[in-house]
Amino acid sequence: MLSKDTFVVMTLIQNMRNPKAYLCILGFLSLFSLCACNEKYGKDDYKAYFGGEVQNPQNPYVLLYKDTKVIDTLLLNEKNRFFKKFDSLAPGLYSFVHEPEYQYVYFEKNDSILVSINSQDFDESIVFSGRGEQKNNFLMEMYLRNQRDWDILLQVMDYNFNEFEKTIKQVHEKNIKFYQDKKEFIKWSDNFDVFAKAALEMPYYSKKEVYPILHQLRTGKDIVEQLPKNYYDYRQNIDFNNVLLSVYSPFVKYLSYMLNNMAVINYHNHFSDADLSLKTNINKMNIADTLIQNEKVKNIILNNIAFTYLLEDQNMAKNQKFMEVYHRYSTDRSQKNEITKIGSAIQLLKTNQSLPEVKLRKIDGSIISSNTFPKQKTVIFFWTDNAQNHMMQAHKKVIDLKSKYPAYNFIGVNLDKNPKKWVQIVEKSKFQDVTELQVLDFNDLKYKWAITKIHRTIILDENGAIKNAFTNLFNNDIEEYLK
Repeated sequence: MLSKDTFVVMTLIQNMRNPKAYLCILGFLSLFSLCACNEKYGKDDYKAYFGGEVQNPQNPYVLLYKDTKVIDTLLLNEKNRFFKKFDSLAPGLYSFVHEPEYQYVYFEKNDSILVSINSQDFDESIVFSGRGEQKNNFLMEMYLRNQRDWDILLQVMDYNFNEFEKTIKQVHEKNIKFYQDKKEFIKWSDNFDVFAKAALEMPYYSKKEVYPILHQLRTGKDIVEQLPKNYYDYRQNIDFNNVLLSVYSPFVKYLSYMLNNMAVINYHNHFSDADLSLKTNINKMNIADTLIQNEKVKNIILNNIAFTYLLEDQNMAKNQKFMEVYHRYSTDRSQKNEITKIGSAIQLLKTNQSLPEVKLRKIDGSIISSNTFPKQKTVIFFWTDNAQNHMMQAHKKVIDLKSKYPAYNFIGVNLDKNPKKWVQIVEKSKFQDVTELQVLDFNDLKYKWAITKIHRTIILDENGAIKNAFTNLFNNDIEEYLK
């Protein structure tokens, strides 16, 4: 006869999205039962357990965060598993990171949670088990539903208002039913319901925010004046100062969409204005300062605005004006330093200047300085094994450009941490006409070359000086810079 624990696990396997997760669950079953399930807890006892298995790990650890702070580094053993008993873990939302990916995990008092992860299909692979599994599997399922909804609904952004509204309401009603059924069945706490509701509502509101902007981009038609007067009434139901949601992605993304919408709409008749980007982003900060009183929430939103703006507009005079407003509103000194570092890096990447020095690894394992790059026309692009489609498309594009512009030296900089795996990928892929290097210290690269996205491309002239430090291999005008 099956034991109770085994029966629970087998039932879970039959209903999970990814049956391969049973490897993690069965592997931990005995340990989990001994350490967690049979333990007795007192009224003031906040012990909790967190463990799991990572298939195809990208690095030997999982980081557990509370808000923006690492509270533990969970090392993988020889079977790529991790397990940790916390003598005291405050209930609430946490995030676990297996770089470069992350997801959320919600702990209530005395929860004992296992998670199965496959780094090559991160979000789709995640399944939780143990005490606290149901609410966490709900958050994951809600996340995946919203991802699928976005892919579908992007196709209807060019619909007229009535068709658009009808379509997103139909999808939202299905998600409401899913939320209500799960809430009734699981009977989760009011504290967890804050995040459950945000997972339901914020993506829906986000679609309404982006509709006027995307509709104009796709159709060329400004639909703002045609929207019903009550179109944005849902904003009145949102607590913009909810500190619990300040690090929850659906909420933060919604605020970003809303601020962008409000700022752009103020200028929607002036799209030819050369200073539109600066005006729009300063306007975003002005609105955020007025709308959001909670300092923590406000600082997070200001930082998001700043990162985005500083990496899209490299006009030094405009950046200075932007930073003056940013420093006026931001009170988070540690995060402000982060923004300041990126801003300072951009200042060092002016045209005709030398590229700041970073250390890089060659295929043979030797370390070189970027200062030793040959003094010739050069294109530097970036890639990671965690974005394989981009990796292949970027190299394909480079090979095409090399055939047209043979005088250029093309350098591919890998951003991953595992030298052995990087070498294996390069040798297996046999990328031709590319100098392959791997960054030694990503943070050093990030702050010196202002690299926060893999799509960035740097072009150097025949003297090794910067020609354009902020372009993209896939930009339509890339070849204009290479001529």
